[in-house]
Amino acid sequence: MTNPIADLFTRISNAKLAKNEEVIIPYSGYKMMILNVLKKEGFIGSIKEDKQSGIIKAIFGETGRQFEKIKVISKPSSKIYAKKNKIPRSKGGYGVVILSTPKGVMTDKEARRNGVGGEIVCEVY
Repeated sequence: MTNPIADLFTRISNAKLAKNEEVIIPYSGYKMMILNVLKKEGFIGSIKEDKQSGIIKAIFGETGRQFEKIKVISKPSSKIYAKKNKIPRSKGGYGVVILSTPKGVMTDKEARRNGVGGEIVCEVY
């Protein structure tokens, strides 16, 4: 697997399209941070991690917020960064841009509020 973050989003998108209640993802701390942001934004209902078996279970349940697409922005071969005053908005503010910043993984709104820029991981709308 050359891009584990793209694999994460592919698994989530495929599970949503298949109307599955949950998706199983290989464990990593970075993926957990991204999933926590998705949970906080209401795209995922709950997360269960099992470090011993090396998996994460993302459970959709009755999430209030639906998404049409998760678009990967940064790739291992081409990282995309944004300065704190150049952070893009997704769909006029209706979507969410997830960034990896020096203060952790956060949404575009949180990054603007904290005055930090960083790598643009993905866009969810």
